[in-house]
Order: sequence, then C-alpha cells, then structure tokens
Amino acid sequence: MQVPMFSVILFEPEIPPNTGNIIRLCANTGTRLNLIRPLGFELDEPRLKRAGLDYREFAEVAVFEDLPTCLEALGQPRVFALSTRGTRRYSAPAFESGDAFLFGPETRGLPQELLEALPAEHRLRLPMQCESRSLNLSNAAAVMIYEAWRQLDFDRGG
Repeated sequence: MQVPMFSVILFEPEIPPNTGNIIRLCANTGTRLNLIRPLGFELDEPRLKRAGLDYREFAEVAVFEDLPTCLEALGQPRVFALSTRGTRRYSAPAFESGDAFLFGPETRGLPQELLEALPAEHRLRLPMQCESRSLNLSNAAAVMIYEAWRQLDFDRGG
C-alpha cells in the first residue's frame, strides 16, 4: 500500500453506515481514515461492514484515543475542519499532499473549541441552500476529498 495522499479524521463518529461509506471512499482514493474515540459503534458492527462492503482490506484505518495523538501519528499535518460553522469555501485553499480533513460527530458537529484552535482559513464550509442544516457526513467527506485530489490533478489516480 502506498503512502496516503490525504487523511480523513472522524472525531467521535456516531453512525456506522457513514463510517462504512467513508472506508469505501478512502479505499478508492488512497486516503487514510483516522477515527477518534469514543466511537458510536464497534468496528465489527454489521452495518459498518455492510456499508464498507469488502473495501476494509483496501483502506488504511487507525483508531486513536484523542485528536492530539492522531495528529502526532500523522506527523502534524495541516488540518482543515469541515463545518456548517466554517468561514471559508471548501474549494478556496490550495491543498497539498499530506493534508488532513477533520469532520465532527453527525448529531452535533465539531466542538467549538476545536474549530477555534484552527486558523480561520482552515475552517471550511460546503455551500448549501440557506434553509439546509447539513450534508450527510460521508457525502461531505467525498466532496472534500475529491476537491483536494482534483487540485492535485488526480495524481496517482485514473
């Protein structure tokens, strides 16, 4: 397995099928998936397996007790948080290989203190209709990873 181009970090994910879909996304894009405890499910959860299908063996997945330990293991990457409270459009930054994309729990999003710990230009938002609350977590992750990969001209892809 080659070195992952990007990392997705799911902070306290709650819904197994979302994580399963993101496993499949990561397997197909060469992205590393990092899960921060507590998890709202067990990794052998049937709904997680069903959503990830047989892609788990092709994805690099790591579980960490906390975000600082995860970031240390990843070599202190640039971190971009995706949030409905983000201040910058998701496509605005010039992404680089090694960047990490942080997503919060499905029912409550990232804690405000985590968002505020990042530079304002690293707090990203996906455009939505004004009356919309949020996108599904796995959809948001897919939009973000494909935009970052597109910026690198789909290097290592086909």
